[in-house]
Amino acid sequence: MKSTDKAAGADWWRGAVIYQVYPRSFQDTDANGLGDIKGITRRLPHIASLGVDAIWLAPFFTSPMADMGYDVADYCDVDPIFGTLADFDEMMTAAHALGLKVIIDQVISHTSDRHPWFVESRASRDNPKADWYVWANPKPDGTAPNNWLSIFGGPGWEWDGVRRQYYQHNFLTSQPDLNFHNGEVQNAVLAAVKFWLDRGVDGFRLDTVNYYFCDKKLRDNPPAVVATSGLDAPESNPYGMQNHLHDKTQPENIGFLKRFRKLLDQYEGRTTVGEVGDGARSLQTVAAYTSGGDKLHMCYTFDLLGRDFTPEHFRRCVTDFQENVTDGWVCWAFSNHDVNRHVSRFAETEAEQPRVAKLAISLLSTLRGSICLYQGEELGLPEAELAFEDLRDPYGIRFWPAFKGRDGCRTPMPWEASRVHAGFTTAEKSWLPVPYQHAGLAVDKQEADPQSVLHHYRETLAFRKQHAALVDGDMIFLDTKEDVLAFTRKKGSETLFFVFNLSRKPAKVALPKGIEVAKTVPMPGFDTASASDMVTLAALDVFCGQVG
Repeated sequence: MKSTDKAAGADWWRGAVIYQVYPRSFQDTDANGLGDIKGITRRLPHIASLGVDAIWLAPFFTSPMADMGYDVADYCDVDPIFGTLADFDEMMTAAHALGLKVIIDQVISHTSDRHPWFVESRASRDNPKADWYVWANPKPDGTAPNNWLSIFGGPGWEWDGVRRQYYQHNFLTSQPDLNFHNGEVQNAVLAAVKFWLDRGVDGFRLDTVNYYFCDKKLRDNPPAVVATSGLDAPESNPYGMQNHLHDKTQPENIGFLKRFRKLLDQYEGRTTVGEVGDGARSLQTVAAYTSGGDKLHMCYTFDLLGRDFTPEHFRRCVTDFQENVTDGWVCWAFSNHDVNRHVSRFAETEAEQPRVAKLAISLLSTLRGSICLYQGEELGLPEAELAFEDLRDPYGIRFWPAFKGRDGCRTPMPWEASRVHAGFTTAEKSWLPVPYQHAGLAVDKQEADPQSVLHHYRETLAFRKQHAALVDGDMIFLDTKEDVLAFTRKKGSETLFFVFNLSRKPAKVALPKGIEVAKTVPMPGFDTASASDMVTLAALDVFCGQVG
């Protein structure tokens, strides 16, 4: 399995399409109301039918589930609610047989407070793991060591009565932060990574990859010059009122990422994608973490996970990446398990949601970079509206009603419109309810409709693969007199010219200087024609032409 040679498909991840699976909401097979690994195996043919290259599994490790699995108590085992290691191995075999790579989450900035490492660490100040977490004495008045905040609300420190010290936590109090300044911690984390590499996984999505180290001196964060709420945290959370100079994104992180990559390079064709939440400096962090070919393969930021659906926004985000990250790679996404579904963010009315869903994937599939889809977006699912009593997300419960949390994007996948819980489970109650509107968008219903969002996703992803320029070709933005997004994608002898009209009114766009359309290239789901010197677009429309 190990090799120091470059594998023939080593760069498969460059331009790949990745499908994110949230295991507890994908498919339940044991009637407990929670999705499981056997359910993922059962539904792999659906994923493969989309034409994606890989799946990314959100955490399925042993956990008390205080943060739905992002509080890990054992990095090398499957939580019983999801199944067993044998189930995982069977799923891996089935995925690979379908041509799907498997990427798994690695949540290594923190553990659960139930993890044996933390249980031992908190027992005393002189045990072998006493320094495996970030511990600090209180100030003389008994208050926390500094002003650091938790993303999930309140101080970033929790008092422990046994050690009579505070421990750091960037998230829940039950998610203590590991001390990466300790080399033994790094070794233990990398041993867990090796466990999954030896099991054959194809890559890792690294949760909060810039949070591994904090400032050794535990200095206070200064106030933010401009509050960044809405980038890394909702506006209801004071977290954005600080400039997070000292509690994350420390220079020592670079050295650990090099160790991580050195381990991965012992295996053929493995990849990493890092989640970078770093406010206004995110692109600088991505550049540092993906440069040189000796750290991460690619990263994603939160730039396209907001409400802005304008040509100016998309052009600025991509241009900023191209200018700042000259030696790295990006993974773009419009939705994931932490944000409102993009159909609800981008559409102005419920009636236009299917059209917006189709236009959004058409745009995403033409951007330079790898792309990540979130389960259910291929159905055009909107954000679910849930009652407070249905919430399970501690983040949403903490900040309700100003922020409703993440449960609205985590509701179960609807498979069969006429079945109870839309075919997700046969249990009396599902862990989160399946909205009535989602049942009407179920997979089986859309399979029967050739004009559905589901069929559009398949056709659009096939279109992307048919054109090498869209996988890893150059991307150049063009100026027009109209408020549209115009650019070319070029590789070898192929140059494609795109114009996206993201507005709710028609547009006529004169061809930019130097662009001569030799022929129209039909985009799936869109029938726009071009005159010799003018592109005519309907509202929420796209044009593609061959240049030359």
